[in-house]
Amino acid sequence: MVDIDWWGLIVPFAYLVVLSGTFMTFSTIYRKRKATQSANLAPWFGPHLQRNIYLSLLHMEPEANGSEKAAAAKTPKVPESVIRAALLRRAVEDIHRIIQIRTAKAACSSLLQRGSVGDDLWQRFQRAEKEMEEELRDVVMEANALAPNWGQIIFQSANEIAANTVLKQRLDEIQAQTEREKEWWEKRRSTIKTESLKKLEDESEKTQGKVGSEDEPVLVDTNTPSATPVSGGGSKKKKGRK
Repeated sequence: MVDIDWWGLIVPFAYLVVLSGTFMTFSTIYRKRKATQSANLAPWFGPHLQRNIYLSLLHMEPEANGSEKAAAAKTPKVPESVIRAALLRRAVEDIHRIIQIRTAKAACSSLLQRGSVGDDLWQRFQRAEKEMEEELRDVVMEANALAPNWGQIIFQSANEIAANTVLKQRLDEIQAQTEREKEWWEKRRSTIKTESLKKLEDESEKTQGKVGSEDEPVLVDTNTPSATPVSGGGSKKKKGRK
């Protein structure tokens, strides 16, 4: 029989077991640390006010204590139309956030490849994407619960409302810019008019000064001796002939 060196086999197996355990422990600790860091990262978006308002209205039901009339008088039930309007406003806000995510995705990916931003920003962005996917599914489920098949068209209506809102904001900006430009042109026209009048006044003063210098009287010196008349010489010649 061949003698098996058990100690020679146990040592390599023990080494593999210890090495595998070390890697598993390191991987577990690393994942937990990453998860903790990801949880502590600042959210990509701020608080979802429209969602909070919708959930508050949805859970604002009459209290169960006492009779139904007393409970209804104490806490009136929210009309379904108000709840549906709140859910629609929530969907509109989701549309705005989806547009922001789509716009920022290409820029974040490019900056990450260049090394201009760290992994924290990319993790925040990916978490925001997952949160938005869950938010959209939740809105569709809530819409279908309020009205049959409403979940299929709620985001279409929300997209139209969001587009109209953006268009109205753009028109308001153009109107405000037009008003500013109008004020600027009014000030510019007033300045040009004032400068033109001042220039005309200066030219008028210069013209009056030249005319006044030409109209001044010319002084003649009367003390200068006059020339001898030609006729006197002629009379003397006649007398000499006689």
